[in-house]
Amino acid sequence: MDPTPSRQQPLAGIFLPLVTPFRDGALDEASLARLVAHLAASPIAGFVLAATTGEGLVLDADETERLVAVAASAAGGVPLWLGLCGSDTRKLKQRLDASARWPIAGHLVACPYYSRPSQEGLRQHFAALARDASKPLLLYNIPYRTAVNLANDTLLRLAELPAVIGIKDCCADAAQSLDLLRRRPAGFAVLTGEDALFHTALTQGADGGILASAQTDPAAFVALREAVLAGDLAGALERWSGLVDLVRLLFAEPNPAPIKHWLWRSGLIASPELRLPMTGVSAALAGRLDRLLWARRAAA
Repeated sequence: MDPTPSRQQPLAGIFLPLVTPFRDGALDEASLARLVAHLAASPIAGFVLAATTGEGLVLDADETERLVAVAASAAGGVPLWLGLCGSDTRKLKQRLDASARWPIAGHLVACPYYSRPSQEGLRQHFAALARDASKPLLLYNIPYRTAVNLANDTLLRLAELPAVIGIKDCCADAAQSLDLLRRRPAGFAVLTGEDALFHTALTQGADGGILASAQTDPAAFVALREAVLAGDLAGALERWSGLVDLVRLLFAEPNPAPIKHWLWRSGLIASPELRLPMTGVSAALAGRLDRLLWARRAAA
């Protein structure tokens, strides 16, 4: 993929919101490099770093910069997007400016959390970020985390700005998502972030997904999307039937604990460690994940 995406080359495909490996309280660079190299060998469209799944809120600035540097060295040219969130527009602009020099394709920027701005406040917030952005912006609408919903009318006004090239849609409202897919302008990417709704989103016209669960088997998620694009809806549904139980299990407890457990058991990261306030999976879920992992390995 071109490292500077635009409306002329809209985003599409499977993007992986990468976990951030920790060990003994520190960034585990060896596990990070191993994981990125492994996943980059699959036909994915890109990585998203330091977002929700990457525990971005508990990374300091130096760790985030190092995370990007290590991932870039291991990614083999697969584009990297940096997740950013915050409720202070001025501070977020500073973070956009500071990270613009890093080896990233663009930024994934979530709606402001906790402050619950109006639609006009959301419009002005993102417009201020986009006005001086030197990298493309993907907006991130996830109201069940931020407590504010970016309405389609507001989003479509923002989509007129050249720097705003798409959205990660986690609005959790099927009618709103379908309305957006019907009304979006040409070249504006809609990527679902709802893993459990991936198949539905594709059949309705979404361009792909930013899917935490796809880290467990990226090729399978890519193959599902390719089946939909080829018009093989029966084949796509069959592929989804083979994935949906895994997806549900990976979100049975707060993300990214189950996915980190799976990647640890798979030998891709050295530890399932998280930073507080996140904690590891329960013993019951660990057992269920292990049994499913062994079963999938035995069937392979």
